[in-house]
Amino acid sequence: MNRNRIVAILIAVLLLAGAAPDFAQAASPSVQVRYIHPKHFTETRFTPPSERIGSMDYLAPLKRYIEKRAAKVIQPGQKLSIEITDIKRAGNYEPWPGGPSGWMRVVRSDYPPRITLHFTLHGADGSVLKKGTRHLIGMGFMSWSMPGNSDPLRYEKTLIDHWLRHGENKL
Repeated sequence: MNRNRIVAILIAVLLLAGAAPDFAQAASPSVQVRYIHPKHFTETRFTPPSERIGSMDYLAPLKRYIEKRAAKVIQPGQKLSIEITDIKRAGNYEPWPGGPSGWMRVVRSDYPPRITLHFTLHGADGSVLKKGTRHLIGMGFMSWSMPGNSDPLRYEKTLIDHWLRHGENKL
């Protein structure tokens, strides 16, 4: 390889490296979800000790779901930041004699899913368009039609969908 070609390649690499921060920023997600102290969530506090192994495994798939669904609601260039401060999944643990751990999660109408969150919607220019706190409660969640849906987060995901259903103006 001749010297001029090596110099040209080095210049190209340096130019691309200088553009990398701009590219990384442009490729950043439009929706960011953070959990604030998930160990203090109602769901965690009310999980019996024998059931706590893996009891927070639902957080990662729920975060991905919220980011994906919310990204469809906001306008191009906007950014939505969501901080979830509490979750209580549908159902509750009840003593179950004879079970392997003595507890079983029971889903009944008096154990609705609940999610408390704070959100900030930023415009393309960085200005705050909307901001607020929401206490989502799925009071009628047992009537939500879900034939064949065995997703363990189906009620929580539907609760999020209900919140996002009306678009960015109704957040």
